[in-house]
Amino acid sequence: MADEQNLDPQAFEANAAEAVGDDLVARVHALEEQLAAAQDQALRVSADMQNVRRRAEQDVEKAHKFALEKFANDLLPVVDSLERGIELTSAEDEAIKPVREGMELTLKLLQDTFRRFNIEALDPHGAPFNAEHHQAMALQESPHVEPNSVLKVFQKGYLLSGRLLRPAMVVVSKAPTEAPPSIDEQA
Repeated sequence: MADEQNLDPQAFEANAAEAVGDDLVARVHALEEQLAAAQDQALRVSADMQNVRRRAEQDVEKAHKFALEKFANDLLPVVDSLERGIELTSAEDEAIKPVREGMELTLKLLQDTFRRFNIEALDPHGAPFNAEHHQAMALQESPHVEPNSVLKVFQKGYLLSGRLLRPAMVVVSKAPTEAPPSIDEQA
């Protein structure tokens, strides 16, 4: 108790002020750490929101772009039938001429509609075989074209906005095999 009485009031105040100052410094440091953590979290939330918004925009774009896929797939047999009908009718036959003209006009309307909705036909006759867009139905030897070329198209393929709707069904060329030597050549 005598020590307490010997303390200088100014020294006591200085010690108290120093203790309060140390406490305030520690408190400020803790608050600065909390602020930095909150700013980091806010930045992360903002980046997450931008990613969610971007993904949603891409999903909507894809939905618009490919919404017609099922409907277009259902129309492809109609186009195939019209093309076969035109192919099998004679332009010179007067009895069939009006029917053929109607089929040609209907086919043109469908093709124009397909173009407006980014549906494009794949008719790869003579082109190199592409496994991503063509389905090989048969291989045929051909000395007149390079191997792996499309010789014949059974059914056209179609793309919707660059994505495959239906592969083209094709016959693909292969290199001719060497004929075995004849009996006369062996002797």
